[in-house]
Amino acid sequence: MTTELFSPPVREWFETTFAEPTPAQAQGWPAIASGEHTLILAPTGSGKTLAAFLSAIDRLGATPQPERDRTCRLLYISPLRALAVDIEKNLRAPLTGVRLAAERLEHPFAEPEVGMRTGDTPAAERRALVKHPPDILITTPESLYLLLTSQAREMLRGVDTVIVDEIHSLAGNKRGAHLALSLERMEELTERPPQRIGLSATQRPLEEIARFLGGQAPEGRRPVRIVD
Repeated sequence: MTTELFSPPVREWFETTFAEPTPAQAQGWPAIASGEHTLILAPTGSGKTLAAFLSAIDRLGATPQPERDRTCRLLYISPLRALAVDIEKNLRAPLTGVRLAAERLEHPFAEPEVGMRTGDTPAAERRALVKHPPDILITTPESLYLLLTSQAREMLRGVDTVIVDEIHSLAGNKRGAHLALSLERMEELTERPPQRIGLSATQRPLEEIARFLGGQAPEGRRPVRIVD
């Protein structure tokens, strides 16, 4: 069973909520768990967003950060502000479900904190994010650029996973070029190179989208596992 990759609380929540993993999840989870950069192509409603998030929820819940060392650890980039809001809502359901499952099983689980930073985020909330970084930060390509060009970039130093949703809408245009540069700046900023996960329902050709997701390292193009 693919869910055996997860801790008991995550496995309990998933198996009591869904009949079985979707193909995107069954194929995506082993690739993500391996640490490889991963590109997932699957139709809308196939559970690919949860495929990307669930491993991170499991890992973050098992390894809470000391308050003095807090930084964001998962960066979710959405090309649309409205989508970012929707994901923030949808993410809280599995987080709550896993926490409740952990309580029933008496298994340690520190529910990760979620924050959102877009062009609509009030200044007071932006300052609060910097002062107390969430474990998971939901943002847009433009807001990520602003974070990286300010002192607030320090909150991203501990990011180890970057999820790029709807990647097909970014590859091949100016916003995508802008994001590619920001991702390379993240490589320079973070303590270790973050794992990159790309999601889309309509991306073609896959090899070109994978090249865009992986980017260019000094030693050559970064390899990306394609889950079609």
